[in-house]
Amino acid sequence: MTQTEIMCHGERQSIESGKRQQRPPGNPTDPVARLVVISGPSGAGKSTVLRRLLRECDLPLAMSVSATTRPPRPGEVNGVDYHFLDRDEFRRRIDAGDFLEWKEVFGLGHYYGTLRSEVTTGLKHGRWVILEIDVQGALAVFQDSRWDPVSFFIHPGDMNELERRLRSRGTEDETKIVARLKTAAREMKFSDHYRHEIINESVDHSVQEICEILKEYCS
Repeated sequence: MTQTEIMCHGERQSIESGKRQQRPPGNPTDPVARLVVISGPSGAGKSTVLRRLLRECDLPLAMSVSATTRPPRPGEVNGVDYHFLDRDEFRRRIDAGDFLEWKEVFGLGHYYGTLRSEVTTGLKHGRWVILEIDVQGALAVFQDSRWDPVSFFIHPGDMNELERRLRSRGTEDETKIVARLKTAAREMKFSDHYRHEIINESVDHSVQEICEILKEYCS
């Protein structure tokens, strides 16, 4: 039988083909690498948790780079911060089925999305590709039978705590805070669509919990 070397728990392991339980279609090219979807309301602490997870979890994790039609900001690098596309190219790639998920941000007139190639290339090279996307994008991924992601919904526990965190940032006016809270209330209703729910009361604990859950998919 052929041998496939994989990276799991930070160590090399050898798995005999045919003896390992078959993995779901969310992982078409590697016996261990998985697609990971993470969502949660603004103010839940997703970005902080993800930065720590990438640095501290001993799995080959990689963030997916999104595509957008908005112009680059100073210091942003194409292919690193975003894949910057013009509107015609973005629409053409939508029509070609190149996106795993996408949306138009009304009011701003910009498109955002995840290219399928961004995910499949990462999985092919044995990386656990992480999508940090909103609920709308996550539901689109869940409905695609070709994928079976490990999904997490991160939130602070209740709306009062979320409001406290949003206000403590001091970066937005009252109108934006109210809008974010309304969006969060809608998003919280979809938390049961995710495999795992993480109440982010402690970043240390959340990072440890997510990493331990991901490692369970290695066995």
